[in-house]
Amino acid sequence: MDGAADPPTIEPSFRHLRGERSLTSIDLRDALAQSHRQAFAWAVRCCQGDQGEAEDVLHTAYCKVLDGKARFEGRSSFTTWFFGVVRRTAQEQARWRWLRVARLERWWQDASVDGKGEDEVEADADDRVAGLQAALPRLSPRQQEVLHLVFYQGLTIQESAEVLGLPVGTARTHYERGKARLRHLLLDEELS
Repeated sequence: MDGAADPPTIEPSFRHLRGERSLTSIDLRDALAQSHRQAFAWAVRCCQGDQGEAEDVLHTAYCKVLDGKARFEGRSSFTTWFFGVVRRTAQEQARWRWLRVARLERWWQDASVDGKGEDEVEADADDRVAGLQAALPRLSPRQQEVLHLVFYQGLTIQESAEVLGLPVGTARTHYERGKARLRHLLLDEELS
């Protein structure tokens, strides 16, 4: 077509969904797809500008909706409801992230830390994190996976076993051996 302009972009309106008690899975998927751009912008805002974290949050929110863990009951507009799901998901993930950091800090705490100044403690923590990052690739792939799921994703050993398709005892063995190997590698690094 010569000189024909692109059709105007139409912002999605979900007013027709207000008051709906149950949506078909097709309606739900369409509504999610149409609101994706707005939802991603909201997720970025809920994650203080971290786009990578926002992608994870939005993916988790989609999974909650599609798995039925979050249900649209029509008490508000679809967009308002879904933005609430995104916000709560971002808060949950921030809480899990804080718990993971707290666990790692507790894991690294040393009895001798009490007598050190704050700057020394931070420098020690930075050194330990660097040591941990250098040591992790030296573990077996399965040990890396189990430790990642437990420490970074906040899963239990049983949940990690389900994710990896392993018996719980096997996952527990990889977890314990991985921790012991990390401890050994980190102690060797400190001594050298």
